[in-house]
Amino acid sequence: MREVWKKIWFVLLHVLQSIGVLAFVALSWMAANFLTKTLYKVYGTPSSPYLVQMIDALLGVILFILAMMVLGLFIRPRQIAMMTSIIDAMRRIAKGDFKVKLDTNGKGRNEFDKIIQSINDMAGELGQLESMRQDFISNVSHEIQSPLTSIRGFAKALRNRDLSEEKREHYLEIIEGESRRLSQMSDNLLKLSYLESDKPSFETCRFRLDNQLRTVVLAGEPQWLAKGIQVDLDLQEIEIVAVEELLNQVWVNLLHNSIKFTPVDGEISLRLIATEHGAEVTIEDTGIGIKEEDLVHIFERFYKADKSRNRTAGGSGLGLSIVKKIVDIHQGDISAESRVGQGTRFVISMPYSFQQE
Repeated sequence: MREVWKKIWFVLLHVLQSIGVLAFVALSWMAANFLTKTLYKVYGTPSSPYLVQMIDALLGVILFILAMMVLGLFIRPRQIAMMTSIIDAMRRIAKGDFKVKLDTNGKGRNEFDKIIQSINDMAGELGQLESMRQDFISNVSHEIQSPLTSIRGFAKALRNRDLSEEKREHYLEIIEGESRRLSQMSDNLLKLSYLESDKPSFETCRFRLDNQLRTVVLAGEPQWLAKGIQVDLDLQEIEIVAVEELLNQVWVNLLHNSIKFTPVDGEISLRLIATEHGAEVTIEDTGIGIKEEDLVHIFERFYKADKSRNRTAGGSGLGLSIVKKIVDIHQGDISAESRVGQGTRFVISMPYSFQQE
């Protein structure tokens, strides 16, 4: 409704402007006619009616041009000032200053107001992107610095010739684990970069989603058996059209998290059901759970609800970000519920057929 009123007001404004121009022309013509009649009384009327009309018309045009020039003297300085402020703002934005805020009446009645509003919006969005970029660089630097510090410290300790063989093996295992963590972080960053590119291309295929989930669970059998975790499956036979490799990454990441944060002799359940709009996958565990204040941030890059545990387990805080991005690409939805000490449940809804945009 608001957009309709804006369009109506825009049309009325142009109509009023047209009426104003016509009124100006009429006034100029009347003024010219008044002046010529006054002159004719003094100097006499020309003998030719055609010449009278030509003089009236010419004088009317001259008066109209003079009036517009005088009006322009009052309007032009304001326009120049606005153009100067716009150019200055663009220069500041080009140099990386995104705190630009140009003043406007906010009514958007003319083109200058629209340009100013667009510049303000652009500066705001670029400022947010710059803030996200700085946060991303800070997070990456922090995550890389930790394993590098460990590798450097334990490599230095290995130079001690009096070090026992047992400690030497222990230090080498730590160095190997931190190196593996760096490699995984690099792979995840590259994957996120590809998924967030402008137009990533994917090859879709038709496959059984229940078979894919069952294969992922069997592949993780050594991990959940080592902790004595019981895994329950309740999978309906459902076929979907999607990017099989990407969805496989979703289930691997979620199952890996459930195994990692579920204590010994815990339980993990996977359920797959068909709904009206698509397939719904539920992954639930009896793990340590997530605090309510952390739950809203779990899909953010590098966010760790349990920082100490994630660090010892080799997590980088990118797994759930990748999961969320893949689900979004498939036009699906993912949500999480959790209670500390009771466990976490993820619900993923996927359409039966994925259509690339």
